[in-house]
Amino acid sequence: MRQFARITLPLAGLNFVNQASRTMIATLGPLLALEFALSASELGLLAAMFFAAYAAAQLPVGLAIDLWGSRRVQTVLGLVAALGFAICALATGPYGLAFGRVVTGVGISAGLIAMLKVNTQWYPRDRVAGMTGLGVLVGSLGSIAATVPVALLVPEIGWRGVFWVLALMSVGVAGWIWASVPERGPGAAPPPRRALGAEVAEFGRIFRHPTFRRFAPSVALLSAMNFTYQGLWAGPWLRDVAGLGDAPRALLLLCYAGGLMAGSVGTGQAASLLQQRGGHPMLVPWAAMAGIAAMQLLLIAQPVGNLVVLGAIWFLFALFSAAGPAGYAAIGQRFSAELAGRVATAINVTMLVLVFLLQNAIGWILDLWPRTGSGGWNAAGYGWALAMTLALQVAAALRMLRPEKV
Repeated sequence: MRQFARITLPLAGLNFVNQASRTMIATLGPLLALEFALSASELGLLAAMFFAAYAAAQLPVGLAIDLWGSRRVQTVLGLVAALGFAICALATGPYGLAFGRVVTGVGISAGLIAMLKVNTQWYPRDRVAGMTGLGVLVGSLGSIAATVPVALLVPEIGWRGVFWVLALMSVGVAGWIWASVPERGPGAAPPPRRALGAEVAEFGRIFRHPTFRRFAPSVALLSAMNFTYQGLWAGPWLRDVAGLGDAPRALLLLCYAGGLMAGSVGTGQAASLLQQRGGHPMLVPWAAMAGIAAMQLLLIAQPVGNLVVLGAIWFLFALFSAAGPAGYAAIGQRFSAELAGRVATAINVTMLVLVFLLQNAIGWILDLWPRTGSGGWNAAGYGWALAMTLALQVAAALRMLRPEKV
């Protein structure tokens, strides 16, 4: 664990900031929509701008990590994230807030990739998923901090104050990464000096690889479901479908974050254990895909009135969606270690494009119905939105069942 504390934990600290930033919008989304008079599609676009910047940065960031290492890249990006939070805190309208979210999206864009790269260098292959899961668990604490704690902080310091807190945290984590994380793995030589064009061309080989084409869509969609709902639409669903006020809504978002924490460590450790015993590296992600499909069916049925049932559904939804990093590790094992950053970012950019499309598509679907008297959206729209994401998951699963063509 000393190695984990020195190498993985500081990088997980920026994931904490990442998770807090994403989940906070689900907590503050209804407040921001009322303050800036945003429609569902406008609120979806505001949240999606963060993920659009996140996605646009993926391929350059993955290449940078492979060439210059997680320590240098994450230190710089931590400071960029701090700048983005400061812009949000100073925003006077939705455009300023959107710009701040774009800068923040770039700043936290390499969180998971940097951890996967370092873990690939420092741990045996069959331990990478487990150690990455522990790192994601630490990051998931940011989701916890962005629910009830944020709801309690807003009356005291306002939503702008919350952004200032995140800015200070980003600066602190950047300094921690620079002071603690080594330049490269044990015995690893500096990356060979090749033309930049040759390094960029490796992305083409990754995207054309039969394993990537077969498994990446399903793995990316699994993580995208978490980003889409935890990042925005879970909060409005709890308000408009379940009819919950601010306090119980924050409590159930806390349940969601708890499921993400449990799933992060549980699915990662299970994947490593099963692989050590000869199981397929994708076994846990496959089970998680089936589980999250079942949760979507339950949400389409629109269960209301029982906080325990609702908490259990969203807890399991988050738990299953947390298996995404185990899928990243499984796909990455089919490539050489020097490509670890680029493989992870290739999956990530696929996932984030899906998040951008899904968050907007759900907003468009909800806007097909008139807004309710309380300013929310019609419950029927949420059912159709969930049916849309479920259909996409079924299509991705059918693609995964096709044999690889070398």
